Amino acid sequence: MIVGGVPVTAVEQTPARDAAAPGSPAGPRPLPLRVAVPLAVAAGLALLVAFPPYGVWPAAAVGVALLAAAVHRRRLRAGAGLGFVAGVALFAPLLSWTNLHTGYLPWVLLSLLQAGYLALLGAAAAYCSPLVERRRWSWPVVTGLLWVGQEALRSRTPFGGFPWGRLAFSQDESPALRLAAVGGAPLVTFAVAVAGGLLVAAAWRPWRAGGRRWAAAPVAGAVAVFAAGLLVPVGVAGDAGRGVTVAVVQGNVPRLGLDFNAQRRAVLDNHVQATLDLAAQVAAGARPQPDLVVWPENASDIDPLRDRVAGEWISRAADAVRAPILVGTLLLGPGEHVRNAGVLWRPGTGPDLEQLYVKRHPVPFAEYVPLRDIARMVSKQVDRVRSDFVAGDRPGVVDAGPAVLGDVICFEVAYDGLVRDTVTGGAQLLVVQTNNATFDVAEARQQLAMVRLRAVEHGRASLMSSTVGVSGFVTPDGRVSDATGFNTRAVVVRELRLGDGRTLATRVGVWPEVVLAGLAVAALATSAVLRRRRLPG
Repeated sequence: MIVGGVPVTAVEQTPARDAAAPGSPAGPRPLPLRVAVPLAVAAGLALLVAFPPYGVWPAAAVGVALLAAAVHRRRLRAGAGLGFVAGVALFAPLLSWTNLHTGYLPWVLLSLLQAGYLALLGAAAAYCSPLVERRRWSWPVVTGLLWVGQEALRSRTPFGGFPWGRLAFSQDESPALRLAAVGGAPLVTFAVAVAGGLLVAAAWRPWRAGGRRWAAAPVAGAVAVFAAGLLVPVGVAGDAGRGVTVAVVQGNVPRLGLDFNAQRRAVLDNHVQATLDLAAQVAAGARPQPDLVVWPENASDIDPLRDRVAGEWISRAADAVRAPILVGTLLLGPGEHVRNAGVLWRPGTGPDLEQLYVKRHPVPFAEYVPLRDIARMVSKQVDRVRSDFVAGDRPGVVDAGPAVLGDVICFEVAYDGLVRDTVTGGAQLLVVQTNNATFDVAEARQQLAMVRLRAVEHGRASLMSSTVGVSGFVTPDGRVSDATGFNTRAVVVRELRLGDGRTLATRVGVWPEVVLAGLAVAALATSAVLRRRRLPG
C-alpha cells in the first residue's frame, strides 16, 4: 500500500525501534518526515477548501485523514509540530480577512494561536498511537473524539475562546449537517472526523489477507457516515401555527474598513432611507406588508436613546413601515463603557427598553482589551479600542409582538450555548445581526454557514442581517433563500414559519460535547496505560 509515495507495508514491517519516539517500546516506525510534513500541509489545505467560500465539504474528512496519517506513531513533540504545520496551513488563509484593515499582527497572532490547538491535537493523536495499533477498529472513533475535545477547548480558551473553523461549520452543504438536529455542532464534527479516521484506516495498510479489497470497507463506512444525515428528519421543531413576514434591511456603508464608524451618520441614514423606500413599495402594493423589520449590527452607531435626532430618524422609519424594527446599535454607558445592543423600536411608541438585548460575548481585542497594559507592549494598535464594551447578562430573547426572536450578535452565532439559550428561553425565530464592513465576503459566507447549522440544530427559521452582506433567510432544514450580494444596498422580504418545539439537540444541550470530550480524555488515559505496559523493563 502506498501513502505519500512511501510503501507503508515496508515501513510497518521494520522491526526497529520507533526513531521518532525515543524511550518507547520497539515497534514499527512512523512515516518519514519528508512525507509527513507535506501531508500535514496538505491536511491544512484540504480542511481550508472545505469551508466557504470554497465549500468542498468532503475535503474536511480528507484533511482529518491526512493529519492522522502524518502524526501516527510519532513522539509527542513531532506530533505537535505536524499539527501546528497543519493548523497554520488552515487558519492563516481561513482568517486572512482579519488583516484587511488592522494590519498583519492581529491576523498572525490569531492564526498562530488557533494553530496551537491543532498542535495539541497532533500531540494527542500521536500519543494515542498505541491504542489504535492495539485496537485498529478504534482509530476512527479515537480520531473523532480527539477532534471534538480539541474544539471544545478552543471554543472556550482563552478569553472565552474562538470557535471559528470548527469542522461542523464546513458542512453547510453536506448531508452531515442534518446531524446537528440530534447532537449539535459537536456531533457533526465527530461524524466528519470519524469519516476521516475511516479513510486513514483504509489507506494505511492492508489489515488482513483481503488486502486492498478489505480497504474498501472503511471507505464505504466513511460514505455511510455522511449519508446517515439523510435519515435525520429536519424542519420546524413544533409549529406555532402561523407565519410571520420579515424584512431584512442591508443599508450598506459609504466605505468598507475600520472608518465605517466615522461614517455613522451616513450608515444610519442608509438604513433609514432603505426602510422608507420599503414603506413606499409596500404602500404601492409592490411589496408585502412586513410584520417585523431587522436592521443589522451597527446600523446606528449613534446612541438613539441619547441622540434625539437619531431617535427621531428611527421612529420615522418605524412609523412609515408600520412595523417594529430590531435596531442594531451602540449604547453609551455604564460610565465610559459601551454596549453592543439590539433594541426593539415600535411604531408610534419608539424604543421598547423591556425588549433590549446586549451582546453577551464581546470580542477580545476588538470590542474590549483584556490585560490592556500587557497587550500595549505587543502593539499600540490596541488603543484603537478606546472604550471597552461590557457584556450583557441575559439571553437575547426579544418579544417583538408578531414573533419571539432569538437575537445573537455577530460572532456569537459560533458559540453553541449563546444560541441555545434563546431557544430554551422561548425564541420562535433566530436572528443574527452582524456587521461585515471590516471584513470581506469570505468571512460573511463563513458566518452564514454557521447560521445554517443553527437553523437545523434548533429547528428554527433563521436570518442573517448584515450592514454590507451577506444577508438572507435560512429554513429549518438549512436551505438559504434571498441571499444578498456583498457591499451593496438591499432589502429582502420573506414569510417565515415560526417554531415553538425543541429538537433533540436543543433538549440535550451541551451533553453530547461533554460525553465525547470525556471519552477523548479516557482514550488518552488508556493510551497512557498501554504505553507504560510496552516500555521495556
